[in-house]
Amino acid sequence: MSHKLKLSYAVIGVAAMLSSCQMQGKKDAATADSAVTYAKGTYGYDLDFLKKNDSVLVLKNEDGLAQIIVSAKYQGKVFTSTADGLKGRSFGWINYKTFAADTDSHMNAYGSEDRLWLGPEGGKFSLFFKPGTKMEFPYWHTPKAFDTEAWKVVSSDAKMVSLTKDMDLLNYAGTQLKIKVGRDIAILNNATIETDLGIKLTPETKAVGFKTDNSLTNAGTTEWTQTTGAPCMWNLDMFTPSPKVVIIIPYNNAKTAKIATTDYFGQIQADRISYKNNVLYFKADGKSRGKLGITPKRAMPVIGSYDAENNVLTIAKFDVDNNGLYLNQEWRTDRKPLSGDAVNSYNDGPLANGSQMGPFYEIESVSPAAFLKPGGKLQHQHKVFHFMGDKAALNTIAQKVLGVTLADVESVFK
Repeated sequence: MSHKLKLSYAVIGVAAMLSSCQMQGKKDAATADSAVTYAKGTYGYDLDFLKKNDSVLVLKNEDGLAQIIVSAKYQGKVFTSTADGLKGRSFGWINYKTFAADTDSHMNAYGSEDRLWLGPEGGKFSLFFKPGTKMEFPYWHTPKAFDTEAWKVVSSDAKMVSLTKDMDLLNYAGTQLKIKVGRDIAILNNATIETDLGIKLTPETKAVGFKTDNSLTNAGTTEWTQTTGAPCMWNLDMFTPSPKVVIIIPYNNAKTAKIATTDYFGQIQADRISYKNNVLYFKADGKSRGKLGITPKRAMPVIGSYDAENNVLTIAKFDVDNNGLYLNQEWRTDRKPLSGDAVNSYNDGPLANGSQMGPFYEIESVSPAAFLKPGGKLQHQHKVFHFMGDKAALNTIAQKVLGVTLADVESVFK
């Protein structure tokens, strides 16, 4: 054997040994990663928890820091997100105890940062009450199609998932509604976030954003009218409160319409709401149950919240039709069925018996009523963004998108 041949074999041997070491190193790293225990409140903790209950879909940006968790088993929910990887803050509220509990006939509150429900909840065309029943809690039931049943994954990749669900629902008016729901969920990169919101992110700002493109099709043979009733799409985003969370709701100057409905679950206390310069502020500390809504004429296509305790700015942006017909969702039939709100917000709190589901708070958007002929389709887009980091940078985003300073937000309920 020549000297050169011996040298070649030696080089190959060393390369093989290095490759083997590298492979072992990766295995050791993977084992170490799987052994990591994440603190409650982190994205890693929630991802580990959800993996024990479902084969979830994780969507990531190129750097791996911005991630979201999507579940087909749990009705196409975006359970939570992070802007800072596995050890970063988990933004969505998850109700851990529900996963191990028996199925509840009224509602199974798994939580989630964004879920798609169909409405209306109450009113003459309600999907939650059978015809002729009283609109009281014992008779209120969330349809299984978007409460407990799994949805079908049509396609998925590292950044997007497409889901669908066929539904057959009876409304309060006695109309059987055959519905096909579609839901495309995608994580957004920083360039898209900047374009969508008209902002510029600083290097110190950590961000995550995702969009949901939702569609509702009349899959039956009967037209949906103001006599038969019609459904609507309803995006609900659940987040963890703190003593210093304030919801920020810009509204426009349409003087012909009231600004807000503030008595969904009894009148909200006056010291929890403030109206200043075309912005409604709503205290969201998870300590007092109340829901409000902004009427379509007054609604803007954006809502936000700022958690001053954790320095988190959250924004939701969505479709609004200021001239659209929106369904009344109140648990009553004595108000016009097309007098509903386009934007909603909810602060959780104890019930009369002292029990409480959360605490959490919600920001919500609603589509107009889907008055569709057979085969007709209505679409509704809803996006969610979170920002952490330099407070001055967050302040600039709040001013640009919501028209407020963080100082305005922090001082409003002092």
